[in-house]
Amino acid sequence: PKQSKYYYPSVPSTWKAEDVRRMLECIDRGNPTGKRDYAILLLVSRLGIRAGDIKSLKLSDLNWNTKSIIITQEKTKNTISYPILNDIGWAIIDYLKNARPVTSSPYIFIRMNAPYEAFGKDANMHNIITKYTRLAGISIPKGKRYGLHSLRHSLASGLLEKGTPLPIISEILGHLNVKST
Repeated sequence: PKQSKYYYPSVPSTWKAEDVRRMLECIDRGNPTGKRDYAILLLVSRLGIRAGDIKSLKLSDLNWNTKSIIITQEKTKNTISYPILNDIGWAIIDYLKNARPVTSSPYIFIRMNAPYEAFGKDANMHNIITKYTRLAGISIPKGKRYGLHSLRHSLASGLLEKGTPLPIISEILGHLNVKST
């Protein structure tokens, strides 16, 4: 007979709010790559958007009239609406107007090296967060994972500490089930 095994998920890695702030502040927003990376990291840390959804984010997903980003999540296939918060809106505008390479690509975030096109399907955006973690002088404890996904965990933890109900956090993160949250 098949023996059932229990799955115990590991405790997710989270960032201290101060470390997230330090990482964002160390980004050089005077150059095109910095402008792009700042907008990407804001979308993850402030809205909890998954890296895959950020890579597939299109210009048509931005609704400036309603100040919202409407996407169909790659993982869940659910349509979700995120608010364009002021800092995120200005970061995206700065990137689009002053840093995004000239291209006919419908995607918002483009590679900064030719050919100027969207990130590849299998492109790993981990190097973005690694670069700024090092620049900010943030030490990562051995065995901890501090990728873009950990910023989602940090957002959820911060919301939970402020008393936000779990179903609301689940909705913000785009989880199909509150148990995931």
